[in-house]
Amino acid sequence: MFSNNRQTHRQIFLDAWQKAQHNAPLEPLEAQLVMLIRQHPEYQQWFADSDRARDQDFVPELGQTNPFLHLGLHLTILDQLSLDQPHGIRAHYQRLLAHYGDPHRAEHAIMDCLAEALWNIQRSGSAFDDAAYFQCIQRHTHR
Repeated sequence: MFSNNRQTHRQIFLDAWQKAQHNAPLEPLEAQLVMLIRQHPEYQQWFADSDRARDQDFVPELGQTNPFLHLGLHLTILDQLSLDQPHGIRAHYQRLLAHYGDPHRAEHAIMDCLAEALWNIQRSGSAFDDAAYFQCIQRHTHR
């Protein structure tokens, strides 16, 4: 589904949003992407301007959040929850949901941990560490 090419990856999001704006039928994945974009009105400006969004560099050091990365992490979390992979993620999500009372906030707590886990993988070249991921998520239930 996703490409290693940044423009191709972004185009999937942009096409889904454009289809939704024109009330065109959506594939299941596109419907998920549109749902996520609708949950983030602060990013919708990017999806309205395809040319600008496709080529934009988002610089965290300048306080810029990459909407494609952010929504891609949400999509990854939804996929993990649907498959319960890594095994036990659903139970951790349920605890976060009980703690926060809001699915979106629970996903954001998991997202912090997922981003940390991915950063560690990139930095060290190690495999995904389920135990460290779950420990991080568990810390969010104590905040």
